[in-house]
Amino acid sequence: MRAKTAIVLGAQWGDEGKGKIVDVLSGRFSVVARYAGGHNAGHTVIISGKKFVLQLVPCGVLRPDCRAVIGNGVVLDPMAFLKEIDRLKDLGVDVAGQLFISDRAHVILPYHRMIELAAENAPGRMKIGTTSRGIGPAYEDKMKRSGLRVVDLLNPEIMRTHIHNACHEKNTIVRALFGTDPLDPNKMYEEYARAAERIAPFIADTSRILNQALRDGQSIMFEGAQGTMLDIDHGTYPFVTSSSATAGGAVIGTGVGPTAIGTVIGVTKAYVTRVGEGPLPTEIHSEQGELLRIRGQEYGAVTGRPRRCGWLDLPLLRYSTEINGTEWLVVTKLDVLDALKEIPVCTAYNINGKITDSIPADVRGLEAIQPVLTTMKGWSEPTENVRTFEGLPAAAKDYLKFLETESGAKIGMISIGPDRDQTILLPEFAATLDAMAQK
Repeated sequence: MRAKTAIVLGAQWGDEGKGKIVDVLSGRFSVVARYAGGHNAGHTVIISGKKFVLQLVPCGVLRPDCRAVIGNGVVLDPMAFLKEIDRLKDLGVDVAGQLFISDRAHVILPYHRMIELAAENAPGRMKIGTTSRGIGPAYEDKMKRSGLRVVDLLNPEIMRTHIHNACHEKNTIVRALFGTDPLDPNKMYEEYARAAERIAPFIADTSRILNQALRDGQSIMFEGAQGTMLDIDHGTYPFVTSSSATAGGAVIGTGVGPTAIGTVIGVTKAYVTRVGEGPLPTEIHSEQGELLRIRGQEYGAVTGRPRRCGWLDLPLLRYSTEINGTEWLVVTKLDVLDALKEIPVCTAYNINGKITDSIPADVRGLEAIQPVLTTMKGWSEPTENVRTFEGLPAAAKDYLKFLETESGAKIGMISIGPDRDQTILLPEFAATLDAMAQK
């Protein structure tokens, strides 16, 4: 019997519209659990024209009967978290009793931001294009076993000692390397002790909550952050994030066993985008790239940075499908292509004269890629009000069928606008989800 769980993740470089998709699907799930990343990941959800920007909080909180979990694989900035729940409360969403934070998640502190910002802007250092929010340095401390965990926020003495020791170390490092002014550990402790009091009611053993939910026959959606190609192991290293954005990260980042995973749902745009530095083989350097950016509102939900735009990359999508074990694809922003008479699609790579569909492991190989493009016919008519696959223009259906055939996964949903109701749900996918939702 298929487990009542689904992983929803980005199939590209993030920003695929996962927020809307998780929100749409969350009505069929009892729990939504976030498993990686920090407040560098922004999900935008629009409900009846009302805009919600979520950074740490899983989209499940927008459904009153859905519990939301921030898993142990996430790094938590207490101040960002409190600002976010206050913002949600102002919008009419009170998360008390609905939202839980893993006691094993690691905490981002001001010295993490100080180190990242100084390193990213240091002369002669390779720019990764981070958000400078302390995500990477927090994961570094986690891996070298010197981090502060959420459970430690409940113990003032542990927190005080940790902050004083860490500040002594970090202040010495950044002053020597970057000439940065030191941080005051006493002021930091007082500020974070106050924050800890507000966060305490949310702290729980979330692995236990999730596994009990499964034993009770409830359904769980695991919500990814960023995208497959930003995964620390499988992405375009070193231009990646600091956590496991692929499907395997859901197991590590929540404490639910691998045999409990029912299906994997990959979210892909009808084209590709990327924020920040790093290779983007199909990047468009003409006015068509700007057209996609404007029509798709391709600006970061967290940073506001303009996204680089490119044509759909099928070798990348096949790679993503393979390493995630993706069963279903959700195609977003199909409507952005409505204005194009012709739509190029990358079907293979030319690397130094050799045609391949393999993604090189090294940056030099990635930068050497010349995309092999196939041009497909556009449909040149609006799709934003279409609500069935059959109602789409013939050329749009051909485009989607080609994407499905080449990707190795089945298309289950199509998004043709930012609002909840601008969604086409295909029958087989709907039946799979309905079976998970049954008690």
